[in-house]
Amino acid sequence: FQYLKRFDQGCDLDKFWYEALSVEGSPAECLQLFLLHCGVVDPSWAELRNFTWFLNIQLRDCEASVFCNPDFVQDTLNGF
Repeated sequence: FQYLKRFDQGCDLDKFWYEALSVEGSPAECLQLFLLHCGVVDPSWAELRNFTWFLNIQLRDCEASVFCNPDFVQDTLNGF
């Protein structure tokens, strides 16, 4: 949710890191963003769960990768 919210606001995601245990927005806002970005017109709960699970894994791996660390790559992979 934190990434999708900032993406919609046009923020630079290259320097953002997930803040564990941080609460942002309401459950309704969270669900609205998931529905907007999941890519299915009328998703089931299972499709929403799979979307959030896959997105979470991808973002966690991205944060763990040295190639996505702006301090390491500096401006060589800007926007990657």
